[in-house]
Amino acid sequence: MACTGAVQDTEQPLAMPDSDGRRQAAGDQPRVVAVIVTYNRRDLLLEALAAVYTQTREPDGAVVVDNASNDGTAAAVRAGFPAAQLAELDVNYGGAGGFAYGMALALARGADLIWVMDDDTVPGPGALEALLQARRDYPGRPPVLVASSVQWTDGRAHPMNTPRPKPFAGKAERLAAAAGGCIPIRSASFVSVLVEADQVRRRGLPQADFFLWNDDFEFTARLLRDGTGLLCPASVVVHKTKNFGSTDVDPGDRFFYEVRNKIWTLRTGSLALPERALYGGATLRRWIRTYARSADRRVLRSALGRGVVAGVRSRPRSTEQVLAAAGLAAYDDADRSA
Repeated sequence: MACTGAVQDTEQPLAMPDSDGRRQAAGDQPRVVAVIVTYNRRDLLLEALAAVYTQTREPDGAVVVDNASNDGTAAAVRAGFPAAQLAELDVNYGGAGGFAYGMALALARGADLIWVMDDDTVPGPGALEALLQARRDYPGRPPVLVASSVQWTDGRAHPMNTPRPKPFAGKAERLAAAAGGCIPIRSASFVSVLVEADQVRRRGLPQADFFLWNDDFEFTARLLRDGTGLLCPASVVVHKTKNFGSTDVDPGDRFFYEVRNKIWTLRTGSLALPERALYGGATLRRWIRTYARSADRRVLRSALGRGVVAGVRSRPRSTEQVLAAAGLAAYDDADRSA
């Protein structure tokens, strides 16, 4: 069933501009557009937006994608943050669909950099400035993405959002990253990551059909297949999840998405063949640990079986198809060269 997403601030074009339409002068400040996806977390979203708009270096624009919330989220955003571009979807497309939709809008607004975060993420006042500084300090070609350090509400590092260090990173890579106080990484989560817009144009948007889980892993791993990713400890955000823990803490029926999407990811070209073996083995160990800790193993067995069947027998719909169903019919993949 097709549905139409209402988009506030409609003077912005929806077609992605080509490289000639973006600023290229070396002295220009990059245009940063923040993208936040939300679903029924109005108060947390408002706190996140307040933190975004009080950064020491504010983004040049913000896109909020509302996944059909029914808690008054859209009205609260319009009232409290009228400068934000608000996309109201008629159905919930999950984090994966929401971030693909939001990034497409950011690209349409001529973003040079896209700052991606969840609706329960509260960035510290200098979070964006630190990401930009790390990007500037990196010697040579700018990194493809720079991720923030993610803490829980008590200041501990949040295990749900720990970027994967880059395996076998060479000495030159480690030294280059250290020039800005950073660490080389192979993938990151969507809890505060600054992404080069040109790389999204080349490599494509997140896999919208994942719905939730592993969309950020697949997307960032794809971009970093031959690019540089950094973890910037100086950029700190607080991820206000209800509980402290990783995604392997008894996910219930949602385990289906973990299984299906991880299999889909391992079948794509986001990872090199040796990496597929490495991450595949790590995935199996995590699934075993998740099952052992579960309070309802019957539910997990069902989700595991359905996830394996779906992951092996099907493939995700193209992001273009999902975005068209969500009402972003003007999205055009023609500007992506990869």
